[in-house]
Amino acid sequence: MKLSKTAAFGLFFSLALVVVGCGQTNSASEPDPSTASTPAATESKLNVQVSFYPMYEFTKNVAGDLADVHTLVPAGMEPHDWEPTPQDMASIEKADVLVYNGAGMESWIDQVKDSLSNDKLIQVEASKGINLLEGGEHDHNHGSEGTTEEHNHDHDHDHDHADEASTEEHDHDHDHANEGTTKEHDHNHDHSDTAATEEHEHDHGDEATTEEHAHSHSHDHGGLDPHVWLSPALAIQEVRNIEAGLTEAAPEHAEQFKQNADAYVAKLEALDTDFKAAVADSKRKDFITQHAAFGYLAQEYGLQQVPIAGLSPEHEPSAAQMASVIDFAKEHQVKTIFFETLVSSKVSETIANEVGAKTAVLNPIEGLTEDEIAAGMDYISVMRQNLEALKLALNE
Repeated sequence: MKLSKTAAFGLFFSLALVVVGCGQTNSASEPDPSTASTPAATESKLNVQVSFYPMYEFTKNVAGDLADVHTLVPAGMEPHDWEPTPQDMASIEKADVLVYNGAGMESWIDQVKDSLSNDKLIQVEASKGINLLEGGEHDHNHGSEGTTEEHNHDHDHDHDHADEASTEEHDHDHDHANEGTTKEHDHNHDHSDTAATEEHEHDHGDEATTEEHAHSHSHDHGGLDPHVWLSPALAIQEVRNIEAGLTEAAPEHAEQFKQNADAYVAKLEALDTDFKAAVADSKRKDFITQHAAFGYLAQEYGLQQVPIAGLSPEHEPSAAQMASVIDFAKEHQVKTIFFETLVSSKVSETIANEVGAKTAVLNPIEGLTEDEIAAGMDYISVMRQNLEALKLALNE
């Protein structure tokens, strides 16, 4: 008899618990290498499981030494299509807190949550309360103005960065400078209908070579864009959500969590300020990247992301999409085509060779490589590398 996917997943989880119950002594999920030597959680520390690297970075900085934080997705692995093993699922079951990004980044999260029997587990969706971009509505106007002017997200705020790249007023219903301790974001967003994958038509006909490219590059994005952590301003909101979750799990340490979060938020605010300053007077506002991971960063700082492929780095662009990006690069004299770590750079290199441009890394920070870990890199330092790479590309 053929089992449904949900039933199969439940059976898979039940078997995992049986295996653990029958004498498996080490059920901790594979942690981030930076915590490989961390002992198992003790009674005095929270046992926190996080989905992938940015969640580890934010959680560890808030928790300090009050929690043992373990990353489910191993270092160097692309997290979009990762799924938990029985051992991972057993570790989640025994945790005090589970931190995940949400917005569709962890395709496995709903089935895991449905299978859990630990009703004391604090579940933290770090992107909760953030106004999310819809994957199919990144309208890239390839005309003379580099910034995307209309997002049509049916949210209660407008991001108008078309003329003022350094503007600091964004109607997010939050104040990044003064409301850093806000833990609840009453945005009441209902994304249940928009999360479904949509079909988008691409019109890359003769207009692809005209002076004004007013067509939409939706690239089969579908669903919601999960890459909120790539905007330092939105990363602050994720940190505050994590602070609230840890405080709920261990209210006796609320003051320490707040102090830790405040210190890390100060670093994110400095990063946000530096991004604003860097793009304010840049020669251009557009950049070409391998996959559509930088929509939130582009929106926050008045830039235009021109992705070769969609939200998933594994998405293969069509010939028409490739041709359209090549036309855009030639018309706008783009000198740098960005690729990223963890996935092949072949597509970016193909376009760069076609238009006589160079390639450079713009890192979506979905995970650190072994080399980056060995070099002591972290979210802040990688984002500063991204900033320097963008500054060069936007002023060529």
